[in-house]
Order: sequence, then C-alpha cells, then structure tokens
Amino acid sequence: MTITIVGHGYVGLVSACCFADFGNDVWVIGHTDEKLERLKNGDPIIYEPGLEELLKKNIKAGRLHFTKVYDKAVAKSDIIFITVGTPPKQNGEADLSTVFMVVQNIAPLLKKGFTVVSCKSTVPVGTNKKIQETLLKQKRKDAEFAVASCPEFLREGSAINDTFFADRVVIGSSSQKAIDILLKLHDPIPGKKVVTDLSSAELIKYTANSMLAVKISFANLISFYCEKTGADVEMVLDAVGLDKRIGRIFMDPGVGYGGSCFPKDVKALINTGESLHIDAKLLEATENVNYQTRVYFLDKVFKNTKGKTIGLWGLSFKPNTDDIRFAPSLDIIEALLKKGFTLQVYDQEGMENIKKKYGDKLVYTSNPYEAASNTDAVLIVTEWNEFKQIDLEKVKKIMKTPLIFDGRNIYEPALMKKLGFTYYSTGRQPIII
Repeated sequence: MTITIVGHGYVGLVSACCFADFGNDVWVIGHTDEKLERLKNGDPIIYEPGLEELLKKNIKAGRLHFTKVYDKAVAKSDIIFITVGTPPKQNGEADLSTVFMVVQNIAPLLKKGFTVVSCKSTVPVGTNKKIQETLLKQKRKDAEFAVASCPEFLREGSAINDTFFADRVVIGSSSQKAIDILLKLHDPIPGKKVVTDLSSAELIKYTANSMLAVKISFANLISFYCEKTGADVEMVLDAVGLDKRIGRIFMDPGVGYGGSCFPKDVKALINTGESLHIDAKLLEATENVNYQTRVYFLDKVFKNTKGKTIGLWGLSFKPNTDDIRFAPSLDIIEALLKKGFTLQVYDQEGMENIKKKYGDKLVYTSNPYEAASNTDAVLIVTEWNEFKQIDLEKVKKIMKTPLIFDGRNIYEPALMKKLGFTYYSTGRQPIII
C-alpha cells in the first residue's frame, strides 16, 4: 500500500518506519525544512531505541520519503494517518487546531478512488465525526473516503516493540471497506484486532491512559500511608499485586507520572466529563495525588538537606527517552531553584532538551559521578539503568554528605544502610546515618 503520515513525532515517525518495514511505500509530511532534512539523512531527531537503524534501513530501501508538500503524497495514498499533537489548553481541553488544519489541507487533495483517513492522534469523542464533516464539505466531487480512528498505544522507550508486537490494534469506523483495508495493513502485527465504532475507539485510548495514571496515583497514595505508619510500600504493593484481579504492573510509587500522554489525556477526559455533566472526581483526585508526590518528595529534601548543592539524576519523564514534557524533574527543578539551590544535573538523553529550557541556570554534567561530586545530596528522579548499577561506594566518597533522596525506589534500604548513606525513598522508612 501507499501510506501518508502527517506528523513525525513519536507516533508518526515510529509508525512510518514500522509500516515501511512491512513493505509499504510511506510518505511523511512535516513542516520544518531543517527537521525534514535531518530525517532524510537518517537522523530521527528524537531518541528512541532502535529507531535510527529502522529509519536508515527503510530510507535505503526506498520505502520511506519525507516532504512538506501535501499533494505529492496525499493524491497517491490508500491510507492517510493524522499523527499531530493535541496538547492541553489552559482548561485541560485538547487543542485540536493542528488536527483540523491537517484535515483542511488533505480534503481537496483526496484522489478519485477510495482513501481511508485515519486519526492516530489522541482526540476527544466526536472528533472523527467532525473530521468526516469537514472532509465532506471540502473534498472533490469524485473523491471517495471513509474516516477511521486507529489510536496508538506506544510507550516511549519501547515504541518499536509496541508497534511490531502490540497487545491490541484498535480500529474504529462505520465503513467496512475502511476496516478491511486497515486490517490488511495491520495483518503482520500479532496483537488482537479490536474492531469498533468511532466513539468507542476514541474513548479506548483515553480510558487506557487514565486507568494507568489512576494505578500510579493509587500506588503513590498508599506510599503516603506507608511513610506515616512505618509500613513498607514495596511489600504492601507486592502482596496486593499477587491478586490476579489487581496485578503489580504500573503500581509503582515515586515522584509521579509525566510525558506527553498521561497528563494531557487525564485532563482531557476530565474536560470531556465536564462538558457531558459527568462528575470526574476520581480523575481529579488522580491528578491531585500526582502533584502531591512532588510536594512530599521536595518536603523531605528541604527538611533534611543542610547545604545548597544538589546532584540531580534523571531529567526525562521516564528511562529510554529524551522527552521532558510534563516530566517530574521540571517541577522539582523549579522548586529547588526558587529556594536558591545549585543543581548539578545529568540525564542519559534528556540534557539537550533541559538546556533549551533552563540555559545557564543549571550545571550540566557528563556522567552521574560528576553530578554527585561535592554535593550535599543526590536526588534520583528518573530510573535509568545506569543509576541502578552505579558504584555507590565511589558516589559516597565524592559527595560532601552521603545523602540520597530516591524518587524511584531503585535501591534496597538495607544496602544503603550497610554502605553508610542517609537514604530517603518513597513509601518506606528512611535510613538515618
């Protein structure tokens, strides 16, 4: 098939590379010359494990093309995927302006034959019907099309694996022809194919992300109880997770969720609830607990750190990505800077994005040891593997004070006590040396 993908962020670029790898001819439409040139030269712009190799492979095979020109791609395509961003407005509502700008650009260029226009962008219920109405008004008379919702469920850091080996592929449409075409496209993917209506497909994505956000906030709420009562949150959640109805996956206490999906999708579902006169207090509480995790973490730092120099390990919102959107590190950095702390920061991939935001307000280091050197405390905000296997004895020697605040519970308290660290983690009793 010939496919056009509008947008080359995480969803667009990963989808483009994977569909091209299945043997399809894939066109990617962007709007920035500099980024398009980098992509044409095999530079994926974003950090995602395995993406650069997949990008170069399919460019070399002649199956992957990048352009700013809509008519060069749209007129020859069997499927057009919309994968642009839908960031939250001030009130939490999803900003759909870019989605509809794309739809207006596509509409007059649809070919004489049949085209599937499928939205992969995360959009509120009813958006795809509005897309259909817009296309009907602006398309050529001889163009045939059907609208479909085909949401993505990619996790940054494992996006390629999540595409090739998806748990499920959701296809929502009122057109059987569109459904058949999308089923054929996704046939190489082994996950369960869920065929449904447009509204259900749109709501599935928001429901999935909000449920995961609820699990994280629930785990953090229990961690608050554990710290107040002397219980150990890891033992509590391990035992609770043994119940097959509950499970342990995604019940990870820490400094909360971030990234491009959970924060905006929870906000958008709250906003949709308000418009439908649905009481969404459960989701509002999820948001509130997520914010409180940062407050509780920082409270421990402010109460127990005597000096003003801190090493910060981890800036991206999760490991294996350079994405800092809504990252917990941002709230933590802001609060520490306001209190006059000097921050020596390190992240495997997120440094450049943080530099763009903070400039010379931070001290940027080349490794975690340099970040910890001569500090009064180290804060662990992102659970990169290199922090889990670090030489803690060396870290202790280079710090002014052997004090660690672990926002991700990556170390065992017994080990930290043995090594002589004062150690604060999440939902567990502190080790005081």
